[in-house]
Amino acid sequence: MNLKAFARFAIKKVSGAAITLFTIICVSFILFRLAPGDPIRLMFLDPRVPPDEIVGMYERFGLDKTLWQQFIAFLRQLFLYGDLGFSFWQRRPVMNVVAERIPQTLLLTLTALVIAVIMGIIFGAIAGWKTGSKTDVSILSIALILSSIPAFCMGILLLLSFAIGLPLFPIGGRITAASMLTGFAHWRDVLLHLVLPASAVGCLYFGTYVILTRGAMQDVMGQDYITSAMAKGIKESAVLRRHALRNAILPVITLTGVSIAYCIAGTVQIETVFSYPGVGLLLYQSVMNRDYPVLQGAFLVLSIAVVLANLTVDLIYGRIDPRIVIGVGQ
Repeated sequence: MNLKAFARFAIKKVSGAAITLFTIICVSFILFRLAPGDPIRLMFLDPRVPPDEIVGMYERFGLDKTLWQQFIAFLRQLFLYGDLGFSFWQRRPVMNVVAERIPQTLLLTLTALVIAVIMGIIFGAIAGWKTGSKTDVSILSIALILSSIPAFCMGILLLLSFAIGLPLFPIGGRITAASMLTGFAHWRDVLLHLVLPASAVGCLYFGTYVILTRGAMQDVMGQDYITSAMAKGIKESAVLRRHALRNAILPVITLTGVSIAYCIAGTVQIETVFSYPGVGLLLYQSVMNRDYPVLQGAFLVLSIAVVLANLTVDLIYGRIDPRIVIGVGQ
């Protein structure tokens, strides 16, 4: 591959990603402040609070300035000092507030993707191998149904079924409140709280992996090496596992890289339904409390995840397929 061409391609993609992030920062700053409600008034619902104290809070958080002055101050803090500001509601640096929620969202996201990828590949491979059969139709129907159910509906259905109807799992949260568990008992408690929200997120992506794997399997089935393997008398299960699935799984791996980012960004509804203390629930709480700095910080983290995932996939594609580099360079 021509390294100069790839370098030009990479520069264009990185520049596009940087412009996208800057646009997101600008638009989100304005949109969040157009939302109705006053964050300072929400702090002081008691009418007996002295007016001077309320005015002082406006000055402390810079809300006494014009929108343009607030925007310039925000950009200066962000780009010069890497400072996301100070939380109105929690009275702590936004960086600390968001950082302590990221591990919870990553745990939920990665667990959900593991469920979706493994189950999607298995059932997608079976459906592709048995194309046109009742098994194929049944798997494809289930995949389409699960993919079409909104995230919050899936969460509520699982909650009603397995936390209230059949009390097999906790209703919500990350751990049992005031349990003071340690060691294996603590991690078992974390796992039990993780099952339902991870399953809800996993169901949303399960259908996508089933459909993608099924289509890839159908393409592979027509290849000569599959026919040759079958003609040699190799067991059907061995041909499926060693030859067909190994080649059909490549596009699934590519999709997984993008799905991680979109899955993180899409956990807002699930975390809210299950009161799971991740970035998604933090976004919801920040909207309700009009906590603009935390809202911007959490939204920025999710945006960076999505943009970087797309950028990584673009660069990998460009490295693997020179035609993409040539097309962009023209």
